[in-house]
Amino acid sequence: MVAASAAGSGVQAPRITTPAGNTEVIDLNGVTGVEFGDSEQELTRRGVLRSDVDACGPLLAGHGSVSPIFVDDRLVLLWADDPMSTPEGIGAGTPVAEVRARYPSAIRLRAPAGTYRFDGLLARSGDRAYLFLHDGRVVRETIAGYADWAHRLFDEGYSPC
Repeated sequence: MVAASAAGSGVQAPRITTPAGNTEVIDLNGVTGVEFGDSEQELTRRGVLRSDVDACGPLLAGHGSVSPIFVDDRLVLLWADDPMSTPEGIGAGTPVAEVRARYPSAIRLRAPAGTYRFDGLLARSGDRAYLFLHDGRVVRETIAGYADWAHRLFDEGYSPC
């Protein structure tokens, strides 16, 4: 991957960390204790990044359903599974119609024909975005982070495994 300037700049979205029901919240800054632009070395030093578990890549301590994606030692994306949701309550299992209602400016992304990839909805806010991968009915995966990297992830078909 081409080197990224992932330190981020501009206005940051407000941090909302109150879980809705039994879910954990992922927002456009990251998750509790982990923010986009953090270095892999720093997260490891703080004991937040775990690579000692039987998983396809490193996980965040206390957030077992979140896979971090790093570029040039900086956290650029978080790939989140159930029970993670956005502050608006969007996560795995949410109907696509509800995503469109909550994020009306989301851009539709079509998976290449003949692939096993999901279509996407990219909800951008400044240099950050949510990428909701869906099967046409419901959200299957939620990715949050830098908008350019989320769009690139969709285009290239990357996964944390």
